This record gives sequence, structure tokens and C-alpha cells, in this order.
Amino acid sequence: MFNASTYLVDTHVESGDGDRTAVTGPGGTLTYSELLDRVQRMASGLRELGVRPEERVMISMPDSPDMLALILGAMRIGAVPVPVSTMMTARDLAGVLRDSRARVLAAGAEFAAVAEEAAESAPDLAVFALTGETPPRAPAWAQSHLLSKIAESDGAGDPYPTSPDSTALWLYTSGTTGLPKGAIHRHASIRSVCETYGARVLGIRPNDRCLSVPKLFFAYGIGNSCFFPLSAGASAVLEPARPTPAGIAERLLAERPTLFFGVPTFYAALLSAGLPTETFASVRQAVSAGEPLPAPIFRRFAERFGVEILDGIGATEALHIFVSNRPGEVRPGATGLPVPGYDVRIVDDSGADVPHGSPGHLMVRGDSIATGYWCRTEVTRRVFQGEWLRTGDTYVADEDGSLRFLGRSDDMIKAAGIWVSPSEVEARLLEHPGVAQAVVVAMPDGDGLDKPVAGIVRAEGSTVTEEEIIAFCRAELAAFKRPRAVLFLDSLPTTATGKIQRYVLRDALRERGFTP
Repeated sequence: MFNASTYLVDTHVESGDGDRTAVTGPGGTLTYSELLDRVQRMASGLRELGVRPEERVMISMPDSPDMLALILGAMRIGAVPVPVSTMMTARDLAGVLRDSRARVLAAGAEFAAVAEEAAESAPDLAVFALTGETPPRAPAWAQSHLLSKIAESDGAGDPYPTSPDSTALWLYTSGTTGLPKGAIHRHASIRSVCETYGARVLGIRPNDRCLSVPKLFFAYGIGNSCFFPLSAGASAVLEPARPTPAGIAERLLAERPTLFFGVPTFYAALLSAGLPTETFASVRQAVSAGEPLPAPIFRRFAERFGVEILDGIGATEALHIFVSNRPGEVRPGATGLPVPGYDVRIVDDSGADVPHGSPGHLMVRGDSIATGYWCRTEVTRRVFQGEWLRTGDTYVADEDGSLRFLGRSDDMIKAAGIWVSPSEVEARLLEHPGVAQAVVVAMPDGDGLDKPVAGIVRAEGSTVTEEEIIAFCRAELAAFKRPRAVLFLDSLPTTATGKIQRYVLRDALRERGFTP
């Protein structure tokens, strides 16, 4: 038997560390003993509602102790928590409800209108619960409950005898390439990421306090705010609000976290926000994932706040980071080395390994890889190839084995017959003081030939022009790499977790008839 819920919570109480702080933040503070009681009560409440092992419990809530207890409580009884983005529209939420055939929907009161509309299109839904004090308007075929009442249940009852291979949770892909897909993860996968990245790269300790910009519904976020701190007996700082530089700065100063997790776009926003240099004084290590961290952002952040950002790459399908730089050994602009416990390959289109210095498709294997996508046979066979996961990223390995990101395999640009890495052009754009954020995509010109086009968010107060941007790139980039046109944007199209949705920008440009 192995149950991730007991691994993360019960073990600390049983070893005498029940009085340590497990979770804190605006939603309240719980010790490990108090968290265990909340988890047991949530598990018992779900059982009383008739939730059975392997049935899905969909969760659309802001980060809070109740959300954490619900995720762990569902795992405890062998059910499958499915945390999803709180930024989904009713149509999106209805889609994943139907796709997952979830028996339970638990939503934050702030999202009641969206959840109620979505629930009407979910015929498998049996229980609908809201936080707050007003029960949801449930469809005729589902029960309506307050989550607080479910959590008041008697906490008695043993954990369900799950095995390491039992399904622990589903995580839907963030949709950077289209419709979300449910990645299925085992209980053992949670222990695996804690013992690999958490222990051997992050080096998390019991006295650490973790603050994550990505939320619990994201694979990156659930590792940062649940798996890693709880596995080590450390503390998670949960921020329920949508992240802004000012809000995160307030939480940093109030909670004094030692580990901070963000994404490149948010680090850029922090740099543009004019925050005091002491904002990150308590942080011993910052971490970035979601997309490669451009070297200029790494350098500017270190110079301003005195904190090193540890860049890495993970995937929803891998549960967390599997290639990373190491503390004190960061190579700016590079992703680093495989995390201990993972193997990587870089292959050509035929699946053969490519030599160092040649670009290819990144493949990874390790114990945390998902077992596949729910009800997506064709794409599962294409992405999960035996022990190996095809990440969809194009990488190159340097002579020392360090890996450098070149772009998503479907985002690479072939201009003038030569492959262009969007990340290389974006890194140059971000060196300009007038540029806060940048994204480069391919757009066909009047002859139907793909050319690089830049989407730019100006730095505050900047009036930089298209001509200045192109001239700046021309000074350092080969002619075929420089953007042929620049589009100024108020913000970049991103997922709720900060990943840039290049396909959204491309589609918007096509609809406008834009050509470089």
C-alpha cells in the first residue's frame, strides 16, 4: 500500500512534528496535526456523499487550506482530484467536466456563476459544492452542498489501500497548443518528484517556506505548494488572489518565504514594477519554469534583487521539472542538466539520437511520467512512446551535456531555408531597455514564406518604435533571424499559469490579415 496523502501529511504527525506549520496565508494557518484533521474530515465527507475510489472530484477553487485538504482528502479515499484553472469560462469548465465524467464539482464562491452554468452541461455530475455560505444552484440530477459542511464530517476512517500504481490525480494540460488533455498520474509519481527535484535539486528543508505564483491547479504549482513543502515537513504559503507584482510583493514581505517560484513572464513583470530591492530579502532561491527563462531577465533580476533564479523545464505529463540548472551553477539562457532520476534524449524526426550541437526533439523518461491521456488514444500513442515522453520541445545539447531550448517543435521558424529559434530572437528583444515582454512567431509573407514576427509589450514609459526594435535586432542577429515586423501589444496572450499561447497570437494575426 502507498497513499500520497498519508506520505505527505500523516508521516509528520506520526513522527512528532504535528505542531509544525504546514500551510499559511490569507486563508488561514494550519499545523500538520490540524491539516491532517481537515484532510480526514474532508475524506470522510466525500465518502458520506457516495464518492468511490477512482471517481473524479473536480476542483475549481482559489489556493487555500480547504483546496489543499480537498485534494489530499480525495486521494486519501482513492478518489481522483482534478484541480482545474479558475480562469476557465463556463464553456471550458463544462468541457472538462464532461470529458472527465467528474462525479463531484467543488468551486469557489467567487466562481459560482461560471460553475453553475457549466454544471448544467455535466450529466455525470452527482455532487456540486461551493465555498462560502450560499449553496450552489445545482442541476436537477445533482446534490447541492456547502464545502464547509462536507468538511465538518467525522474524520474517522482508514485511508483506502491504494498501491503505488493507483491513480492519484489528473492534471489537464494548460492548452498552449489547443484543447486541454487530462494527464493521469500515479500515487508513486508524487513521491518520485519529491525525491528527485524536491530533494536533490531544490534541496528543500523543514525550515523552508514556499511561495508560488503558479497555482495548485498547475503541475508546477501543485509541486511548489503541496508536494515539496509537505514531503519535507516545510510550510506552504498559499495566495488565493490572482497574482500581481504588488500583491506578490506584499506576500513576500509579510510571510518571508525562503523559496519563490514563478514563470518568466511574471519575473519580467516584477522587474518592471519598481519594487524595493529588499522585497526578496528572505528568499534563498528563486525558481522559474513553464517556459525557458531568457538570460537578460536572469541577469537583471540577480542585479536588482540579489537572488539567483534556477531555470528548469517540466511538463504536465512529467508532473514537475525534469531538467534544471543547479544552485550556484546556473548557465544563463540554458535549461541545465537532467534532474537525478531522469534520462533525456535528443532525437531527429526518425527517432535516432542526434550528435551534440545538433537540434532535435527532446525525449524524457522517469518514474513521474503520466500513464497517458484520458480518452486520447491517438495522441497518447504519439506522445508516450514506451518509457519515453515526447515533450514537443526542440533542444540542443552542448559539449558539457547542458541543454538549451530552441523552441516548441511546432514553433520553430524556417526562414530563408534556415531554422530560427524563437527563444534566441526573444532573448535579444528583451535586452532592449524599452521591452518588457516579447514573443516571436512565424507568419507567412505575401509570397507565403514564413518570416519571424515579434509581439512586444513596451516597458513602462517606453516609446520605442518598430524601426528601433528591428535595428536593435539587426545589430546582433543574422538577417534571416531578425523580426520582419513588430506588433505592439498591451499584454501577451498567456494561459492562466503564464505560458505564452503563441497559437492565439498567430490566429489573431491571421484574422486581421496581418502579413510581414
